[in-house]
Amino acid sequence: MKQRFNLLKRIVIVINIAYNFPVYGQINTSNTYKQVFGDSLSLDKIINVVVQNHPSVKEMIEAITSADAGIGLAKSGYYPNFDAEASYTRLGPADKMTIPNLGSFELYPVDNYSASLNYEQNIYDFGKTAKNVEYANEIKNLSQLSVEQVKQKLASAVTYLYYTVVYLQEAILINKEQLNTFNEHLDFIQKKEATGSATQYEIISTKVKISNVESQGIDLETTLDNQLTEINSLMGQAADARFNVKKDLEIKLPNLPTDSLIQFAYTHRDETKILDEKTTIAGLKYKIVKAQDNPVFNLFASGGGKNGYFPDLNKVKANYAAGVGFKFPIFDGTRSKYSLLQAKSVVQTTTLETEIAKRNISSEVTENEENLKSSLKKIEHNELQLVQAQQAFALAQTSFKAGNIINLDMLDAATTVSKSKLILLKSKIDYILNVYKLKAALGQRLY
Repeated sequence: MKQRFNLLKRIVIVINIAYNFPVYGQINTSNTYKQVFGDSLSLDKIINVVVQNHPSVKEMIEAITSADAGIGLAKSGYYPNFDAEASYTRLGPADKMTIPNLGSFELYPVDNYSASLNYEQNIYDFGKTAKNVEYANEIKNLSQLSVEQVKQKLASAVTYLYYTVVYLQEAILINKEQLNTFNEHLDFIQKKEATGSATQYEIISTKVKISNVESQGIDLETTLDNQLTEINSLMGQAADARFNVKKDLEIKLPNLPTDSLIQFAYTHRDETKILDEKTTIAGLKYKIVKAQDNPVFNLFASGGGKNGYFPDLNKVKANYAAGVGFKFPIFDGTRSKYSLLQAKSVVQTTTLETEIAKRNISSEVTENEENLKSSLKKIEHNELQLVQAQQAFALAQTSFKAGNIINLDMLDAATTVSKSKLILLKSKIDYILNVYKLKAALGQRLY
């Protein structure tokens, strides 16, 4: 959420800069800017590249692999343990026992040989293994949800960057149109000055206006380069790769649920799904800790050969051992007690985190819904404003040629048209971003 806020903050700064400038754009015939090669990229294509190749997605997918290994490890509690063992031991000094009339006898062999195959199997552990397996499966579910959350965040970041680039590209065209208008006006003034019907001041003031627009265009191009660099970073391309993005200002409202939007978001947002999964995992962890005090029945068997049997102590003979065992914990120094307290605290913490997330989601959905309605109204208002600005500029051109207004008035009217186009463009971009923000707030996929 914090990363999305920071990214959105940068976008707002970019748009506000363009709004406050009379125009943004590209110098008319300058070779300052990088040439763009290749076809224009769509939003879907960029998002697809990012979610398929970004290291953070691959990292989460690797976590699923690790979770699969964890499931296998938990299930190993169902299987027996086999091991082979062999040893040689030399003992000394060698003790002997002497019996009158019978001679001397060794009590044990000096050289001792032993080899065995050992088997051990838990017969019943009162749910310990089953709970560990269930816990491992939930860890995998959490990893899968985390992959989806990372993809959604990346798609959201790409969307904001994409439409910032759309705005900047269109602002450059608007600037170029105004720059052409100013240059045509400069030619007209210079012709008038040659006939003595215009002053040098009018020429200089027009050139100052042109210079300002060109300077703003350089700033805009720099900002555009920075935004493309961020997109390249997300896509894993060279930082200086340059491309156009498709101008896609048509978007439909998402299919909104007929019931409560907030309730819909609760059940579809990755945040709540992940927190619900964490709550489940915390509950299972509590059960696992509690099960540590359960008894365990096990079966063991061992077979092999060793020497040391009477009467021929040095002869290796087959031997075996088999039986069942029962282990019941009695006192563990209060470790179980405090482990249960810790596990119970984690359950309570995740429950509270879920409640906090739901409150934030509720505010986010409500805010985005209102912003969407507001942006629609602004589009209608700004379209009317642009029509009025164009009409005013047409009248200013006529009045200037008739000598009824001064040069600066005509230039201001042209600037107002460009500014109105930028404002209308900004309102359309705002509307599109608000649609995507509402979709994200509801938990609908952006990829």
